[in-house]
Amino acid sequence: MAQQKQKYFIKAEKILKYLITDDDETDTLITCKSSEIDLVTSDYDVYQALASIKEYDNFNLNKLKKLFEVVEIVSYAQNMKKGKPILKDEDVKILRKSVLGEKENDK
Repeated sequence: MAQQKQKYFIKAEKILKYLITDDDETDTLITCKSSEIDLVTSDYDVYQALASIKEYDNFNLNKLKKLFEVVEIVSYAQNMKKGKPILKDEDVKILRKSVLGEKENDK
C-alpha cells in the first residue's frame, strides 16, 4: 500500500518571503522539494503575495517559476465554498510588515 504524503500548506506570508527575500529556510522548503511532503497553496494566497510586491523589491521571476513548478495551487473558492475576499491596501501593509518587519517602515 502506497504511503500517503503529508501536505504542507504555504500561506501568502511564506510565498512573499520566498519571492522577495533571501531566507534560506523558505528557499530550501520550496526549491529543494521533499519527496515526503506535498506543498500546497491557494490561488488567493499566491494573489495576495504577488499583489504585495512593490517595484523596489528584489523580486526574482525564477523563484516564481519554481513556485509554480513545485507547489500545487488549489482553488480558494472551491475549498472555502465562498468567493475570494477583496485585497485591501491595509492587508498588503500587514502582510509586508509580517515578512519584512521593521525594514518595511524604512520604505
